[in-house]
Amino acid sequence: MPKPMYRRILLKVGGDSLAGPRGYGIDPHQVDKLASIIRDVNRHDVQIAVVIGAGNIWRGKIGIEQGMERATADHMGMLATVMNALALQDSLQRMTLESRVQTAIEMKALAEPYIRLRAIRHLEKGRIVILGGGTGNPYFTTDTAAALRAMEINANLLIKATKVDAVYDEDPMHNPDAKRFTNLSYLEALNMQVRVLDSTAITLCMDNNMPITVVSLSEPHSIERVVLGEPDVGTLIA
Repeated sequence: MPKPMYRRILLKVGGDSLAGPRGYGIDPHQVDKLASIIRDVNRHDVQIAVVIGAGNIWRGKIGIEQGMERATADHMGMLATVMNALALQDSLQRMTLESRVQTAIEMKALAEPYIRLRAIRHLEKGRIVILGGGTGNPYFTTDTAAALRAMEINANLLIKATKVDAVYDEDPMHNPDAKRFTNLSYLEALNMQVRVLDSTAITLCMDNNMPITVVSLSEPHSIERVVLGEPDVGTLIA
């Protein structure tokens, strides 16, 4: 079996990756697909932490547009990420993969509180750690939470799995001639206002030398190929 290039990764996926054909809610089949992708990476003896968004259940932006307080809308989103985390844990456990859910907002009946050293210990024991509740603070996205957690657990790489297979200068869905990038610097990504990852997350990674790879979640074995160091998979921001 090929030797992985990265020993420990943090995988960031959007909540919509768990949604069914209607685009919202939690579809058990989609959850199992994500769990299968994680299982394929895990078999290379790679330590995996996961941060999931909540767009399939709640988008704080919608509440804010209707006059809701930003902090309230964001806290609701944090709770929704925990629902997604529990769904993924259930699927992983059924695949006989040991996993733990840790949350930034304490809810002892459902999950462990997020404790950095405990999360690292779980990873060292081969358990998949699913990190819910964002950063525990409003005004921060789950992208920023992923960047923060990646550095706290000493990950070697932050992988942002999304709908597109790389970073482009324009939306490839609207412009088939959009330019695809294999490599970008942090400053180039910030100046381009890359939409697949928010600027706060990129800046945090830049300040702490955390490389980011943007890949398609639906492309077969894309995350596994990144972990194995195959060239020209997604876009590396470093």
